[in-house]
Amino acid sequence: MRFDLVDLRLFVHVCEAGSITAGAERAGLALASASERVRAMELDAATALLERGRRGVRPTPAGRALVHHARMILDQSERMRGDLAQYGDGLKGHVRMMASSAAIAEHLPGPLAAFLTANPQVDVDLEEGTSRDIYLAVAAGRIDLGIGSDQVDAGELELVPFARDALVAIAPQDHPLAGAKSVSFAETLAFDHVGLRSGAGLSDYLSAQARRLGRRLACRVRVASFETVCRMVEQGVGVGISPNIAATRASRSMTIRIVPLTDAWAQRDLVIATHPTRELPPHARSLVDFLTASAEL
Repeated sequence: MRFDLVDLRLFVHVCEAGSITAGAERAGLALASASERVRAMELDAATALLERGRRGVRPTPAGRALVHHARMILDQSERMRGDLAQYGDGLKGHVRMMASSAAIAEHLPGPLAAFLTANPQVDVDLEEGTSRDIYLAVAAGRIDLGIGSDQVDAGELELVPFARDALVAIAPQDHPLAGAKSVSFAETLAFDHVGLRSGAGLSDYLSAQARRLGRRLACRVRVASFETVCRMVEQGVGVGISPNIAATRASRSMTIRIVPLTDAWAQRDLVIATHPTRELPPHARSLVDFLTASAEL
C-alpha cells in the first residue's frame, strides 16, 4: 500500500470528525483533494474504508484497523521529528491537545504563548471541549494531552495539577442574589442566565449539572467570552457562572457582584491529562513539562 503521512493524517481527521468535509478542513486540504485521496486509499486497499450516510461517514472494520495503525505511525513520526530536531532547525514538531473553555480563556494563553515563542519549531493544534470529551480523546490516543477539570472522572489517565479554577456566580448589583454570602447552583436556576455559546466546554458542563438536578439552564443569550458574559450581567440581562479569575478581573471595571458557589464541583482545579502507558512524542513531553512548571497553584 502506498499511503503517505498526509493520507493517514487526513483519514484520522475524517474518522474523528465523522465528515470528509470537516476532516479535510482539519487537515488543511481542499475538499476535492481530500475526497480523491480517500477514494485512492480505498482503491489501494481494495476495500471500503468508510461507510457513507446522510449524516456523515464512519469507518468500516477495515477503516477502524487503518485508524489504529495510522495513529501509531503518526505518533512515531512525531517522536522521530522530536528526536531529530535536537540536531537541527529544519524539522517542525506537531502537538495535539484539547482544553476546556475556562483553560483556553483564562489560564492557557500565557504559558502556551511563552512555550511557542521559546520553541519556534513546534506547532500546536488546540481544540476546545468538555472535560469528559478531553479525557476520552486522551485515552483513545486522538490527542497527546488535555487540560480539564479534576471534578470529572478521568479514568486511569495520569493527571498533573495546572491551575486553580473555582467557579462563582455573578449577578447585577441590584439582583436578589447580589447580597448573598454564597449560593448553590440550583438557586441560580430560578433566574435567567447569560451563558457561553453552545458547544463551549463550560456551557455543556453547566447544562449537564442542571439536568442532574432535573432542571433546565435557561439562557437568554449565549456569548463567546467570559468578559462578555460579565458585561451582559452588568446590564441586567441575567446571572452568570464564571471562573473566579475572570469574574474578579471584570469586577474591577464593571458593577457586578461575585457570589461563591457552594457546590463541591464548583471548587475545582484544572489538570493536565496524559496517557499513563503511551510514550509522549518529545515535543508534547516538552510542552507538558513547560505547563507543569508554569502551574498556577
